[in-house]
Amino acid sequence: MLPLATTTWDADEYKAMQDVIDSGHFTMGRQVQAFEEAFARFVGSRFAVMVNSGSSANLLAVAALFFRKDNPLKAGDEVIVPAVSWATTYYPLHQYGLKLVFVDVDIHTFNMDLEQLRDAITDKTRAIFAVNLLGNPMDYTALNQLIAGKNIALLEDNCESLGATFCGKNAGTFGVMGTFSTFFSHHISTMEGGVVVTDDEECYHILLSLRAHGWTRNLPFDNKVCIKSNNPFDESFRFVLPGYNVRPLELSGALGRKQLEKLPSIIKGRRENARTFQSLFSAIPGIRIQQETGESSWFGFALIVDEGMEKRNQFVGLLSKVGVDCRPIVAGNFVRNPVVDYFDYRVHGPLHHSDVLSDCGFFIGNHHYDISEQLNAIKTLLLA
Repeated sequence: MLPLATTTWDADEYKAMQDVIDSGHFTMGRQVQAFEEAFARFVGSRFAVMVNSGSSANLLAVAALFFRKDNPLKAGDEVIVPAVSWATTYYPLHQYGLKLVFVDVDIHTFNMDLEQLRDAITDKTRAIFAVNLLGNPMDYTALNQLIAGKNIALLEDNCESLGATFCGKNAGTFGVMGTFSTFFSHHISTMEGGVVVTDDEECYHILLSLRAHGWTRNLPFDNKVCIKSNNPFDESFRFVLPGYNVRPLELSGALGRKQLEKLPSIIKGRRENARTFQSLFSAIPGIRIQQETGESSWFGFALIVDEGMEKRNQFVGLLSKVGVDCRPIVAGNFVRNPVVDYFDYRVHGPLHHSDVLSDCGFFIGNHHYDISEQLNAIKTLLLA
């Protein structure tokens, strides 16, 4: 009746893949570069670096802050994060020895509770990893006021929120770096894929090196990482940063170029569905829905059941039986997961709202095509 995700591909994407196959060049090359340039233009950033996943995008963004020449992060620094997000928002912070400071989310927007965030800031706070949840951007005017004049770097996990805007500016472009995912279930799909955007040229050059082994080969001659020689042989296998291999394929770059052309219509369709969803579900007694900040790109439609977990589970079971895919609201309160035993972390204040999202919440899929009939049917089922 309503799957979680559906394809946005048509003959254009299959032709783009066939063109890459016919070229015989599959590793990262001109298609990836062209997609990066188009993506940067679309979101309004100076630079974009494509990688093999949104998770890798988060990894490189965190890593890049360690290798800046001025004011780098160091192990033990504190980074404030929301308690509700996907696992790979947190893992790079742990892997680089940072201390995670979990704060609660706002029960209405599902993004970080700005009052708790303000109180969590200490002289050890060196970064905030903001997350725009399920397509909904944070209030960046308020957030920037909280950190104005402080030595705090702002990163954005915008993997679920491509196309969302706040005050006319694209989500993912408010911090020093922003990350995006182009996995199948996201707004555009390149099979697997992710992007980091930045206006900071030094971070851009660091990202280029980290993406491919930490070598110099992909850096311009004039760069902010190292001094390059004029000898391409010497620069073939010269390593300057402890990097990774998270390069995308040309197939993904070619797909991304076609998907970007369709993205405005994809977002338009999702927002039209959202208006139907808001109209239908905001008036159901005992059901609360996510409140929009700025202009959401509506990754999915989240609901909170006031009667609690048992009633939520009844709804999920009922919907699943008729073919409506249901999922937890991202990963719910992540602090509940056993993996945090490996982290260096602290929890600042109660996580009541994160618990509510875990125990009483679920979300259903949104799509680029009209799903008003399905939404009406779902409302009827919930009221039965």
